[in-house]
Amino acid sequence: MRSLVYDNEFRARARRTQGWGLALLTVAALCWVWFGVLLLTPYEDGDGGSPCPALLTSEYVHHDDCVEARDWPGLLAVLGGSVPLAVIGGVLYTSGSVSHRMAEHLAEVTRLDAAKG
Repeated sequence: MRSLVYDNEFRARARRTQGWGLALLTVAALCWVWFGVLLLTPYEDGDGGSPCPALLTSEYVHHDDCVEARDWPGLLAVLGGSVPLAVIGGVLYTSGSVSHRMAEHLAEVTRLDAAKG
């Protein structure tokens, strides 16, 4: 009976690890969506005056006022911040999935051994 309690706790930890990984992957995906929105939406120059076209949809990307107005460090911070979240989330999700599958496999092997003998 004690092994069943341990097995259930192990599976609960594996599912919790999977959940954390999925949550971090979701946050990384939201950062990527936000980065895409910032690239595809028009913005105003620093004076709040003339609107600048979106960066990816314009032929006039190199207009001096618009280039200076775009917050490139902020854009790169969003993109750069999503990378560790995605990596850690992927590792946690994979680790939780493997642990859960190994527990299922061990339980099935144990059941088959008990049925054989």
